[in-house]
Amino acid sequence: MMMDVLCCHGAGRTSSRTWKWQTWLVLFICLCGVGVARAQVRYSIPEEMAKGSLVGNIMQDLGLDVKRLKSGRARIFTEDGSEYIGLNADKGTLVVKERIDREELCAKVSPCSLHFQIIVENPMELHRIDVEILDINDNAPAFERKEIRFEISESAPPGARFSLDSAKDPDVAINTLQTYQLNPTDHFKLNTLSRPDGTKYVEMVLQIALDREKQEEHKLILTAYDGGTPQKSGSVKINVIVLDANDNSPVFSKSVYRVNLPENASKGTIVLRVSATDADQGANGEVTYSFSRSTGSSASSLFNIDTVSGDITVNGMLDYEKVKHYEIDVEATDKWGLTDTSKVLIEMTDVNDNAPVISIISFSNPIPEDSAPETVIAMLNIKDLDSGKNGQVKCSISPGLPFGIKSSSTNFYSLVSDQALDRETVSEYNITITAADEGSPPFSTNKTVTLKISDVNDNAPVFPRQSYTAYVVENNSPGMSIFSVKASDKDSGNNAHISYLLDDYQVNGLSVSACVSVNAESGVILAVRSFDYEQMKEFKIRVKAQDGGSPPLSSNVTVKIMIQDQNDNAPQVLYPVQTSSSLMAEMVPRSADVGYLVTKVVAVDVDSGQNAWLSYKLQKATDRALFEVGLQNGEIRTIRQVNDKDAVKQRLTVVVEDNGQPSRSATVNVNVAVADSFPEVLSEFTDFTHDKEYNDNLTFYLVLALAVVSFFFIVSIIAILSVKCYRWRRERMFYKSNGNLPVIPYYPPLYADVGGTGTLKHVFNYEVCGTTDPRKSDVKYATPYSQSIISLDGTQTLPHAQRDKLISDISESQQKPPNADWRFTQGQRPGPSGAGGPPEMAMGTGPWPNPPTEAEQLQALMAAANVSEATATLGPGTMGLSTRYSPQFTLQHVPDYRQNVYIPGSTATLTSNPQQQQQQQQMAAQHQALQAQPSEAAPQPEPPKAAQTPASKKKSTKKEKK
Repeated sequence: MMMDVLCCHGAGRTSSRTWKWQTWLVLFICLCGVGVARAQVRYSIPEEMAKGSLVGNIMQDLGLDVKRLKSGRARIFTEDGSEYIGLNADKGTLVVKERIDREELCAKVSPCSLHFQIIVENPMELHRIDVEILDINDNAPAFERKEIRFEISESAPPGARFSLDSAKDPDVAINTLQTYQLNPTDHFKLNTLSRPDGTKYVEMVLQIALDREKQEEHKLILTAYDGGTPQKSGSVKINVIVLDANDNSPVFSKSVYRVNLPENASKGTIVLRVSATDADQGANGEVTYSFSRSTGSSASSLFNIDTVSGDITVNGMLDYEKVKHYEIDVEATDKWGLTDTSKVLIEMTDVNDNAPVISIISFSNPIPEDSAPETVIAMLNIKDLDSGKNGQVKCSISPGLPFGIKSSSTNFYSLVSDQALDRETVSEYNITITAADEGSPPFSTNKTVTLKISDVNDNAPVFPRQSYTAYVVENNSPGMSIFSVKASDKDSGNNAHISYLLDDYQVNGLSVSACVSVNAESGVILAVRSFDYEQMKEFKIRVKAQDGGSPPLSSNVTVKIMIQDQNDNAPQVLYPVQTSSSLMAEMVPRSADVGYLVTKVVAVDVDSGQNAWLSYKLQKATDRALFEVGLQNGEIRTIRQVNDKDAVKQRLTVVVEDNGQPSRSATVNVNVAVADSFPEVLSEFTDFTHDKEYNDNLTFYLVLALAVVSFFFIVSIIAILSVKCYRWRRERMFYKSNGNLPVIPYYPPLYADVGGTGTLKHVFNYEVCGTTDPRKSDVKYATPYSQSIISLDGTQTLPHAQRDKLISDISESQQKPPNADWRFTQGQRPGPSGAGGPPEMAMGTGPWPNPPTEAEQLQALMAAANVSEATATLGPGTMGLSTRYSPQFTLQHVPDYRQNVYIPGSTATLTSNPQQQQQQQQMAAQHQALQAQPSEAAPQPEPPKAAQTPASKKKSTKKEKK
């Protein structure tokens, strides 16, 4: 419960003893009331105290210490910003900071108090302090005029009243004006009266009739006294001029006039009319009206009175909210100075002249479209300065909007959403808030706020259609644009940023991504490869449009891509069949009539549409007047009667042309024999191709030259690669053996000693595998069928002892120095059968003294093939002698293979030094020279025939016929 602590510091200017007693009494009361309440403290001090005077000790009264005041940064807060009272935080006291004049501060209001708060922080405390300002008698009563002049007719009857000026004393209570005193009082007396509001005014009343002849002027002094201690007073001089003859004074019809005036009364509006009557006649009865001096300056400035008619009119702007009533003193004065006074009370009535004021305290803008209903959007404060119904306000918003307004407390309203929002439907709302009072007529105020709805990713991309059909011409270039898809998204920003993706799946055995691609930003579909209408005529793809929301939304569209045909295929003739050796001819009897069907050219075109529409034309003919070709069906018919003069051999050239742009064509030659019997045709048929031979000679020679050049080029490449490969293998073999093993030469496949005259009487077939580790070596041998033929089957494996002995023998034989008896001379080296040596060498002394047979030639070719394969499969550090492909052979006249490797049936020598390569080139040149001369001992076998050309076929046919 809040309680007041009243601390009074003096109540006026009394004697020093009285002042001290009152001070101790106030201090005692304050000290006794400290513990009663801390929330509110009340002090009383007299006005006009000196600066720095003590008001009260809040440290004791509020129970606070100096440390708390300093740490809490104690300070004084006043609503109007005045600083009459100051806080001394060091002592915890309130002191007078500025001069305090009660009359200036409160005028006639009593009691007069200063209200302020002491704020202490950390923690926050708020203490209300009320300081009552006690009035002291520091103002004496005063009159506005220094002198008052009256002109009174001598005929004025006793009891005539004369209104006097009221004195003004701004003090209150006992210190204000209390009494009036008039001196002298021989003719006049003073009459003190009170108004309904309690204020006093005085009248001078004539007691004894005046006699101008005795005394024309009377001087009086009117003195006003207050009730203060010490008492103060003020006086004014009164001069009374005695006039003659005016016996009656004006009299108002009412002593008090009351009127209600609306605050919106315009300037010049008549408020009311006052009237006073004078019983005198003539000029003595004329009355003039005026405002009394006691009327306040504010009222006299807002109203005006007509001196003749007594009409009081509005002269300024009235405002009920500032002043609610006015009090005016009106005087009626006749020509001779007799007066009467009346009071006019004007009560202002409120008019609805203030529109409500809308203030937005807070506003959430924008709000997401998924906001729930009852979401508070804005807080409003609405005020109306009018009173009564004119100040009662109703608030509403524009109809048809998904929002509502609710009253949270007096003059406070909340703008809330009452429906679901959709940015895609309405992205922005202009909400008009209307505040209307209940006056008549009512006033209203509108305030429009713009509310934006922020986007939420609640819409997936949408394609205008469910599917599309695109067309692309075959043989297109990769990267060409085929089609463009475009999706739209009702959302905005990132939620509407669409990316296009291609769903990958198989189409005709191919992945869709291998055929087309789609641009992620633009949706343009591009061809990845070139299409062929003859292989694929159409296919479907699915394009997905995905937005950039979180989570993303997507939709699909199907695009059917149709491949359009191009005229990229020439017609193909199915009949008649054209071959290089074809001697077909259509026979037409000489008795054939016009329109005789000779044959029909049948052609097709793999293109489609008009690209496959074929037309047939006769390009060349032996006799163009004899045959014609059907434009659409390709039928060859006679166009006239065949006669005996027509040649037997007829050759027609038919062009088959499609309807494409540009068109493609094919040519077919048709041979026609005009004869009645087959022998007649046969006699001429043998020379049928003779003409063609002359036309095709040039083509044949060109093809032949190209084939020969290509053959030599390929042979050269193979020879170079073989030499390179052999050298590389030898270097690798030496590297693998770390240079510790001798170079193991390659042993060619076994020769077969057919005649049984070889140096080895017992012929064996070996398969030896030698490595750097003897434990891993192996030897296989086959038992001989006879002394001259080695069996390729029934191989046996030697025991370990015999195998090791055989390997060691072979190794020793390899590591021995070469024997001159084992070396061939230049002419003894194996070559093709019948190849002669140098002149000093007799025929028959070489390895094959007799001309080679066909079996020997076949054996040599097989041996050469075995050597190439064995060379390719020979590993570094090993030696393999394979017999899977080799024929039977003997080791008769075996050369020193540690130096050279010879290929039977060939002049090629695999060597490892430049001298051996030079010798091999010489041997090759000799071999070519020997082959150019046919052997006298035996005829050379015919070389293989080349592929027959049409020209060669014609020549051979002629020779056989002859």
